[in-house]
Amino acid sequence: MKTLYLDCGMGAAGDMLTAALVELLPNPDAFIEKLNALAIPGVQIKKEKSVKGGITGTHIAVTVNGMEESEEMHDHTHEHDHHDHDHEHEHEHDHEHKHEHEKTHDHHHDHAHHHSSMHEIEHIISDLHLPQKVQNDVLAVYGLIAEAESHAHGVPITEIHFHEVGTMDAVADITAVCLLMNELAPDEVVVSPIHVGSGHVKCAHGILPVPAPATAYILKDIPIYGGSIQGELCTPTGAALLKHFADRFGDMPVMKTRAIGYGMGKKDFGTANCLRAMLGDTADKTDVVLELSCNVDDMTAEEIGFAMERLFENGAREVYTVPIGMKKSRPGTLIRVMCREQDKEKIIGSLFKYTTTIGVREYITHRHILDRKTEALQTPYGEVRRKVSSGYGVSRSKYEYDDIARIAKEQNISLDEVKKQLEAL
Repeated sequence: MKTLYLDCGMGAAGDMLTAALVELLPNPDAFIEKLNALAIPGVQIKKEKSVKGGITGTHIAVTVNGMEESEEMHDHTHEHDHHDHDHEHEHEHDHEHKHEHEKTHDHHHDHAHHHSSMHEIEHIISDLHLPQKVQNDVLAVYGLIAEAESHAHGVPITEIHFHEVGTMDAVADITAVCLLMNELAPDEVVVSPIHVGSGHVKCAHGILPVPAPATAYILKDIPIYGGSIQGELCTPTGAALLKHFADRFGDMPVMKTRAIGYGMGKKDFGTANCLRAMLGDTADKTDVVLELSCNVDDMTAEEIGFAMERLFENGAREVYTVPIGMKKSRPGTLIRVMCREQDKEKIIGSLFKYTTTIGVREYITHRHILDRKTEALQTPYGEVRRKVSSGYGVSRSKYEYDDIARIAKEQNISLDEVKKQLEAL
């Protein structure tokens, strides 16, 4: 099984995650070019060598309209209608990281300030022409941040707004991590307990404890610890990315490591200020998943299809339907969802919200999983991904449907003809 382990002994931020994951790729520079080619408005991303505590790694520098985010433009980017823009906001940080609160800014600055709502964020993401899965991941991460900010500050999500510089910086970080996770395609993501730092930070709202309220909300039910380092080590962006992608939290599993990446922060401590990513193989094993199911007899096909889409967006591993006969001889539909334990409450809520059921059944099941990886093949028709599965004495491969469908449309041939031409290369 292809496993990604993230060591968050010095916390997590979007730029550190990006830097650590990009080092796992065979050609990191090509990925940075690909990221810049998305043309995120005003954004330029650079990969820089960095040394912390004698360890060499990568620092990711994001500039927005020629300026790199600094202490003065920190993306503690919530802004409510009742905010006073004339107050000063000081923030003491031990990371050059992305924190989703509005950093009060100098309105005499030459930069034109604009505040984006969650709706505007969705438009920014849709304009980037990302793969649908990546787009869904980005918006899901932003949803976690917006929900946390809404809860922490007691305002509706619709009143959460993001400052222009902080927003585009965070869009770059979140998009980069989601693209990297899509390219690396691990079968399992394991995250260590997260070091959040200790002490307090100053902001316009006063002196706040570490972790900050939004970060603490995101990290509910996740193992965290404070330690002796004074300062904020885990940002809401980092916390949301970890929560979205982690399959589980715990110690490093027994694995044969293929690649190791170090994502560096800017500050220096007695401990190397980095996030470490390790990609490797773990032994064939069983996986515990939940099966949640319900029966309905009063939903149209369109309504069921809509419900299935929402279930996938909320973390379902698989959703399928089975035609059944129900009481009073009525034809009905069995809706079954496979999900992780940590997604159970969201899935149950979604079943009640998007279907007409009044009851959901739960089963604990065990899966036997083949080791899976995705290969990127360079062909005359462009890049084609091939999924390779092995384990338990068997091996099989399959081309990514989206890639062969694209070729079939471009060449005006059948899917089977595309496969034959690929096999002949």
